[in-house]
Amino acid sequence: MLAAALGAALTFGAPAALAGTAPVSPSAPAAKAVAPAAAPTSQSANWVAGTRAYLVITAPGDTSAVRSAVASNGGTVFQSYDAIGVIVAHSASGSFASTMRGVSGVQQVGATRTSDVPADAYNPALPANPAQSTTPAGEPVRADMTQIKADQAWAVTTGSASVKVGILDTGVDDQHQDLAPNFNAADSASCAYGKPDTRTGAWRDVGTHGTHVAGTVAAAKNGKGVIGVAPGVKISSVRIAEPGSSLFFAENTVCGFMWAGDHGFKVTNNSYYTDPWQFNCPDNADQAAIIEGVKRAQEYAEGKGSLQVAAAGNSNIDLANKKTDTESPNDSTPVTRTITNACLDIPTELPGVVTVSAMGTTAKASYSNYGLNVIDVTAPGGDTTGIYSTQPGGKYGTMSGTSMASPHVAGVAALLASANPGITPAQIRDKLATQANDVACPSDSRCTGTTARNGFFGEGQVDALKAVGGSTPPAGKYFENQADFTIADNATVESPITVSGVTGNAPATLKVGVDVKHTYIGDLKVDLIAPDGTVYTVHNRAGGSADNIAQTYTVNASSEVANGTWKLRVNDNAGGDTGKIDAWNLTF
Repeated sequence: MLAAALGAALTFGAPAALAGTAPVSPSAPAAKAVAPAAAPTSQSANWVAGTRAYLVITAPGDTSAVRSAVASNGGTVFQSYDAIGVIVAHSASGSFASTMRGVSGVQQVGATRTSDVPADAYNPALPANPAQSTTPAGEPVRADMTQIKADQAWAVTTGSASVKVGILDTGVDDQHQDLAPNFNAADSASCAYGKPDTRTGAWRDVGTHGTHVAGTVAAAKNGKGVIGVAPGVKISSVRIAEPGSSLFFAENTVCGFMWAGDHGFKVTNNSYYTDPWQFNCPDNADQAAIIEGVKRAQEYAEGKGSLQVAAAGNSNIDLANKKTDTESPNDSTPVTRTITNACLDIPTELPGVVTVSAMGTTAKASYSNYGLNVIDVTAPGGDTTGIYSTQPGGKYGTMSGTSMASPHVAGVAALLASANPGITPAQIRDKLATQANDVACPSDSRCTGTTARNGFFGEGQVDALKAVGGSTPPAGKYFENQADFTIADNATVESPITVSGVTGNAPATLKVGVDVKHTYIGDLKVDLIAPDGTVYTVHNRAGGSADNIAQTYTVNASSEVANGTWKLRVNDNAGGDTGKIDAWNLTF
């Protein structure tokens, strides 16, 4: 579904579990209920209507006695993770959980869903392998990459191919021209339903979300499409979303984290919450088992050297002051319930997980969750304009949310791991925090804390350049025009800068600083005009009703002689909104 008010470029309306494609207000309708799975014509003999999934928690190690008890009490063992004492059990018996809670050696039992396990769990269909479009050459540096200095970091390193990042999501289109060079099929799988499926293609996307996230982390620097934060690292897909519903149940998350630990993922990105409960409360037996099972799997992965990065969510609520949950359970009929801070959004609120809020250009994104001492760091997630990245079938598109912020942080974490071989997850967490650039609270009473650490931005916005051991490079020759040039309706205005004393051609990383004061910047087209008249478009009617352009663009002007008169040309394409070029500059 598309948000008509923002135009077809910005994708909204994803399932509630996705922590980033659809800003959802606390009072908004919850995700559409998912009907109990219907048995297909070729259903497995193991499936019957009413089959539900459970996490059975016991002591790590030898789980054989508890597995036998599952079988003797009306259940089947679908998968067992003995290293953490978590068993995924299926049963159609309404008394299975209560009976198993009385079995010796069983610590907790919890239903992981309020709907039936789909019959597809026993004979999963492979996701489609879409035909691929081709993209013309051209790979402009996006504003979100400039915002976290990723474009400057690439001059130091694009990341190491020995660093693996796991995309735990709806799947990834491994054939995409911008992802294939960095895709690691050997360590990819599906964890839908809670059991690894290593068949070729099982990891592919059952939506678009995971492919978009993957591009932000590590789209290749190959001269076409987009560039990821860490375009030299390897990515693997662990699909934890189930087809049809695109929900991420606890057993799937457990499987994903166990896979990450066993397959050497240095970082995982988690742009979702664990369905069907937006918040899992420890005073509920089912939800307490979900918390414990996912927590053990996260601790296992971290113990194997893997850092989990997760989106904070899109309900614009204070995670440090929880009061109600209106979206759960999202696999049947949501109800409004009173909750407390003991109730956790998982995996993002689990100990050790890096919790990421979303920014626009300078402010908290309107949809982003927040919370003092809950948010660790922030990154661009798009607000009205969104984040442009890869989509299945060789395509590209714009999405917005904390789902889009989290992979920026995962990419920076991958750069940290590339620059510091042997670094531990705890050390990466610390460096992400200490290297982040402080963002002060705006004039908003909801934002509490200090400039150094607050509820909207945590420790601040991540910095890719610092991650690779760089610092802001010494400024080149700098030229500026601070004169005001009025931008009239449906008119064009130019502001000149005369450059002299620069030897040879302009650089491939010419910095163009633009400060335009104008309402509704979606009316504007902004071009840099080289001395020979060549036009470089830096802003083309993006931004919708947002006000003002205050941004530094990177332009490859290496074919242009540096000395001469450069111009910033602004064209207003509609009536009703006026403004001015306040200032602009060039750094060679």
